[in-house]
Amino acid sequence: MLQIADHASKTDVGRQRHTNEDNLYDQPPVFAVADGMGGAQAGEVASEMAISEFVEARDPERAAEEQLEQIALAANRKIWDMAQSDSRHAGMGTTLTAVMVDGQHVAVGHVGDSRLYLYRNGSIERMTRDHSLVEEFVRQGKLTPAEAEVHPQRSIITRALGPEPEVEVDTYTHSGRDGDVYLLNSDGLTGMINEETVAEILRDRESLEDAAEKLIAAANANGGKDNITVVLFRLGSDGDDGDAEEDEEPGTLGGQATQVGVSAETVRREVERAEKTKAREVPQETKARTKVVQERDSEPRRSSIQRAPPRPAPKRRKRRYVTAAIVVVVLAAVIAGLYALDRKFWFVGTNDRGQVTLFRGLPYDLPFGIELYSEEYQSAVPVVAVTDARQRKYVLDHHARSEGDSRALVRDIERKYARP
Repeated sequence: MLQIADHASKTDVGRQRHTNEDNLYDQPPVFAVADGMGGAQAGEVASEMAISEFVEARDPERAAEEQLEQIALAANRKIWDMAQSDSRHAGMGTTLTAVMVDGQHVAVGHVGDSRLYLYRNGSIERMTRDHSLVEEFVRQGKLTPAEAEVHPQRSIITRALGPEPEVEVDTYTHSGRDGDVYLLNSDGLTGMINEETVAEILRDRESLEDAAEKLIAAANANGGKDNITVVLFRLGSDGDDGDAEEDEEPGTLGGQATQVGVSAETVRREVERAEKTKAREVPQETKARTKVVQERDSEPRRSSIQRAPPRPAPKRRKRRYVTAAIVVVVLAAVIAGLYALDRKFWFVGTNDRGQVTLFRGLPYDLPFGIELYSEEYQSAVPVVAVTDARQRKYVLDHHARSEGDSRALVRDIERKYARP
């Protein structure tokens, strides 16, 4: 049977927020992360309500997966009811990603864009699917996973606890293994550092507490634009594996690494020791999961191809300087023209908190961080609360419109969805 061999958790407000709307639950065998939305008067309340359900709504008679679903549904209803009765909490909601370890199995319940990762045999695998706008675009083939990671609308979620009276909860169960390390995190972590960096920190950790601190520090070093929460736990065997499933090949991610006459813990230690002294192998690709490409042997390889000697620098360098100057002048003129033109246009979109927002300008970003738009007005309505398909499309398509049409759209949304 599996047990929790070690666990650690940490949350941080980040570098650009004044309050922390994240909450976590770290009580083996249950772990959870909730990322609230709706402002300090609402998001923090919503995430706290979701986490409190793990104390109030646990039912040991139910299967682990069913427990997680019932907890999420109960939290959703309570958050929704409070938002309807108290205008200060209008539009509030929260993500929820939770795990319950039960024997040889790990049950997962998930709503929103917080994430669960499995680190096994030197590789990292994302175990949850974001309920977000860009993730939908990836599934539709409109964006690549790499483009989704840097898309300006990646923070817009399509499913959360609270905005609607009913919610669909993703649940599933998979087989855990001795030595598995699980990471639950809010998007304040993976929005700042990529999965390769996460895997590297987990690989080089001195302890789970050390890994948690380094993950938070890395996210803050890259900007810390949002609250950052991480929960880590490692599975260990109590020596009685019972009817442990072996439905995958040994040595693969998700497979049971065993050796006749040797414990799984011994195998894990030997593998980790070997990984530190030899070149890391490139892990094989697995279905719909992100794999980490490990470093290759650091020893340089000699090429058998003879490279031609470098060409001498051209004598006439002044011509290059003149050409570069012309390019800069033309580019500056184009940017100035676009800036003057975009003042005539308006559009409705969302800010980084997912709230319906009125912008002036064109919905485009130029190189060097130049934005052709500015925020003019922020409503209190989160886009996830807009259930009218036509209005929601207008908010998310970012088409330039006249000032009158844009303001009218925001007024109609506020009239319909804002709470008095």
